[in-house]
Amino acid sequence: MDFNACRSLTAAFFDQAAQRRDAPFVWHKQDGHYRPQSWAEIARQVKELSRGLRGLGLQPGDRVVLVAENRPEWLVADLAIIAAGGVTVPAYITALTSDHRHVLTDCSAVGVIVSTQALADRLLPAVLDAPACRWVIAMEDLRRSRAGAVPVHRWDALLEAGRNLPDDVEAVAAHAQRSDTACIIYTSGTGGVPRGVMLSHGAILCNCMGAYKLLEQLGLGHEIFLSFLPLSHAYEHTAGQFFPMTIGAEIYYAEGIDHLLRNLGEARPTIMTAVPRLYETMHLRIRRGVEKQGGWKAKLFDKAVELGEKRYRNPRSLTLWERLQDFVVERLVRAKVRQRFGGRVKAIVSGGAALNYDIGLFFTALGLPILQGYGQTETAPVISVNPPWKVKLETVGPPLEGVELKIAEDGEILVRGELVMTGYWNDEDATYNAIQDGWLHTGDIGELDDDGYLKITDRKKDIIVFSGGDNVSPARVEGFLTLQREIQQAMVFGDKRPHLVALLVPDEEFVAQWCRGNGGPREVEELRDDADFRSALAQVVDRVNGNLSPLEKVRRFAVLAEPFTVENGMMTPTMKIRRHKIKEAYGEIVEALY
Repeated sequence: MDFNACRSLTAAFFDQAAQRRDAPFVWHKQDGHYRPQSWAEIARQVKELSRGLRGLGLQPGDRVVLVAENRPEWLVADLAIIAAGGVTVPAYITALTSDHRHVLTDCSAVGVIVSTQALADRLLPAVLDAPACRWVIAMEDLRRSRAGAVPVHRWDALLEAGRNLPDDVEAVAAHAQRSDTACIIYTSGTGGVPRGVMLSHGAILCNCMGAYKLLEQLGLGHEIFLSFLPLSHAYEHTAGQFFPMTIGAEIYYAEGIDHLLRNLGEARPTIMTAVPRLYETMHLRIRRGVEKQGGWKAKLFDKAVELGEKRYRNPRSLTLWERLQDFVVERLVRAKVRQRFGGRVKAIVSGGAALNYDIGLFFTALGLPILQGYGQTETAPVISVNPPWKVKLETVGPPLEGVELKIAEDGEILVRGELVMTGYWNDEDATYNAIQDGWLHTGDIGELDDDGYLKITDRKKDIIVFSGGDNVSPARVEGFLTLQREIQQAMVFGDKRPHLVALLVPDEEFVAQWCRGNGGPREVEELRDDADFRSALAQVVDRVNGNLSPLEKVRRFAVLAEPFTVENGMMTPTMKIRRHKIKEAYGEIVEALY
């Protein structure tokens, strides 16, 4: 498609649906098997729901909150809202009632669409405190037919109502312009209260164009995506929904992260997008599986990694004997690893957070090169990605086509282009601070190499400044700590202090293994002050410190019994730690370390 000429996201969808009609578009699990729905079927549902929404009084510019897991109805609802001239406001399925209350009241949503009873139980109490909210639409039957004075409409009934209204959806949708707001996506709130980021049709289309230009050399054709990251996040919203839509790809909806490996084998995606945490988890599982096998299989695996790493660093460095060995491990090891990802992956993209270099090198060595990228919700969200023909694992690649990027005098990364948000909803001061002279101030610190590849060195606001004036990157130190198998999570402190200290969440399997070998209690709560257990963890910290500069070394640490999770508010839904929340919860423990 001609991305520059396309008027809107809905125009792109209806154009694709007209061309592809009965071809499969989306797949979802039904009775234990993936079942397809065609482009024509999804287009019919979009039109019916869009007319039904207007029948409920939805006006151009009205905001509608969408709370659902990844499923075909998510896409239908999103497109139907936009086609009616409304603005979709995605919300995380992990959101608490207080989170929903903030979003509903902040954007003055006129209605909400929710999928299940479990999600409605947290959402509906917030609806009672949202004076602008006039209706609820439920994809599945709910126990309650009203949320206080707000009626609850059944999804099927609203589609049926829309079926009986004039089919004018494409005509209405044709009024949309690239500059119109398509969605308001709230930031994850790593530094405080979430803000609503207004993204235009053009911002998302600009991202889709950049992704297409980046990947077209792979020979894009009949592409398959597996959607498992939350669609409420800008990353999956663009990369897992609108980009596949614009290139006519098929989308499989995963059953959840717990079933991801099985779904990978069933969908067999050609392009995969994920966050670093997933790759870290898979790296750990693969490593542990190899260790349990032991013997010649473990030696073959280690040889595959060793030779793959050597080839990445210098493709011409393998000797004749090593090339023969590489030929063998390619078939006996790497081919089997690729099968775990479905066996036909062309590109694996990592975004949403910084990817540890060693994790990227591990998968690259196994024949699965990871294309690390960088972006923000405020940029719809992708700014840069490593191209498949020249990957530099220590960088996040060059800017996508249509993206201007420069480094400010203080090292901050500035971005300009159609991909930049319109602004923060109802927050002119924050918008002014973020966008100056057309340049978005990302808050990230970085540098460009000779090839124009961007390297992120830290978050501007997260840099720790010691009492002596020196500064260090907490993310770098935390990355080294969590790369150790014994440590599940870590957060370091040291701002206005003389040195670093850390809060550590030990790995569950390491704890169980240590207990079996030492006869200690099995609960971390009881092990926190156990001298032998702390000694074992201290050895891990010492191992990490051996690779760090004197300023970066962790001098003391405390063990936490409870991990950082979305449920306890210490992680965002995209698996980033909320530093301010952790500081609030464990401030006294940190103080005691000094």
